[in-house]
Amino acid sequence: MAKTSTYLSFPGNTEEVFNFYKSVFGTEFTGDGFQKFGDMPATEGQPPMSDADKKLILHVGLPILGGHILMATDAPESMGFTVIAGNNVHINLEPDSREETTRLFEALSEGGNITMPLQDMFWGAFYGSCTDKYGTNWMVNFTQN
Repeated sequence: MAKTSTYLSFPGNTEEVFNFYKSVFGTEFTGDGFQKFGDMPATEGQPPMSDADKKLILHVGLPILGGHILMATDAPESMGFTVIAGNNVHINLEPDSREETTRLFEALSEGGNITMPLQDMFWGAFYGSCTDKYGTNWMVNFTQN
């Protein structure tokens, strides 16, 4: 079933932030909880990751209200990210099909900026991200169940 969630980026304190949110909402993290950058498989041609970056949060999800999932990642400057209030929020769409994922991505990115082209990702999803022509950040993420 299609769903929408909110994706946040933090400058290295995601674990602290999400432990706070967990205490506020009284819910449990989704999946395996905190996934770290060090858990990510090495990619050919990728420079080695520092020990500090390996400890950062790659992904975490937390149900909040009404089935809405709040998700987050650390956005390390060493990997080219700069977190500024306003650019740290993405609307994450999880369509029902690869075709709908492509349609939504193409429509949302038209006249905007593609930050990651649609592609098959190591976590098993067909994923892309963009900023639309109005400055809203989007992630489109299809996972075949």
